[in-house]
Amino acid sequence: MMSLAVRKRHLFSCNTHFRSWVLLIVCFLLSNSVALGQSTEPIDPIAPNATFDKQKVALGEKLFHDPQLSKNNRIACASCHDLKHGGTDGLRYSLGVSGKPGATNAPTVFNVGNHFVFFWDGRAKTLEEQIEGPIHNPDEMASNWTSILRKLSNNEEYIRRFHKIYQSPPTKAHVKDAIATFERSLNTPNSPFDRYLLGAEDAISSRAMKGYDYFKSFGCTSCHQGQNIGGNMYQTFGVVGDYFKDRGSPVTTADLGRYNVTGKDWDKYVFKVPSLRNVEVTAPYFHDGSAQTLEDAVKIMARYQLGRELNREEITAIIEFLETLTGEYKGKKLNAK
Repeated sequence: MMSLAVRKRHLFSCNTHFRSWVLLIVCFLLSNSVALGQSTEPIDPIAPNATFDKQKVALGEKLFHDPQLSKNNRIACASCHDLKHGGTDGLRYSLGVSGKPGATNAPTVFNVGNHFVFFWDGRAKTLEEQIEGPIHNPDEMASNWTSILRKLSNNEEYIRRFHKIYQSPPTKAHVKDAIATFERSLNTPNSPFDRYLLGAEDAISSRAMKGYDYFKSFGCTSCHQGQNIGGNMYQTFGVVGDYFKDRGSPVTTADLGRYNVTGKDWDKYVFKVPSLRNVEVTAPYFHDGSAQTLEDAVKIMARYQLGRELNREEITAIIEFLETLTGEYKGKKLNAK
């Protein structure tokens, strides 16, 4: 039998050999990451737009702006997701065909193709599935596919375009495909921060750079990272504090977040983390639209997600960093008006 001393030496030798291999692998990966120019930052620049079928995009854009998709022919997708208004409508809660406010704040539609799920509670897995929500919601479009397809099939231009692209008259699947294709094309590259990440060190101010340092060191990037700076995970609203108790208004069904989808107690108050792309022009903020300004939003996030009370310099610097995340659509910087 192998003596205890020999076994210890053998184990030490094996562990040392294993650690050496691990170190070599790590060094190899790091060296290749540097060699390939891969960023070690938690945030990535928006990739160049994928190639989309231009005719589908154009058809989807027309459908996106067409109020015929609603019951009363007055509400279009663009009514709540105005591309000239940061992809939102600037309201706390959008107004649909009923004239009643909706249950949650309308998020921006820009860069939505990079999200992992859709709606604040993540109940839709694809953009095509998401389209069903507002179509059938009685407080949004309050419509149905029979009515929509009848309207589209009475329009000569739609008939011609659907036949050219899909070789068929308008169908539910093709309407959804066209709109989703258009939405996937709504990327906003070339923000100042993207340019900074790509090597233009003078693209952002020193204060914005300080804000980014705070953003990382305080832990904001634990939820807001990647190409979309969010939109890729779920998180509880109120990790280190009871936001809903302090908000001063009763908890609504919409406030329960993922719980409404899963029925699991641990999913109460859990939401999809929103993207911070173009956050400068997408007020108000959060699922309940309760924060009217970026300053309000930064303070609330710091307190209830990080357990921090930020000073004036920290808040100002973080806001200046967030303002560098505003990108361009069709070569023009987004704005809120």
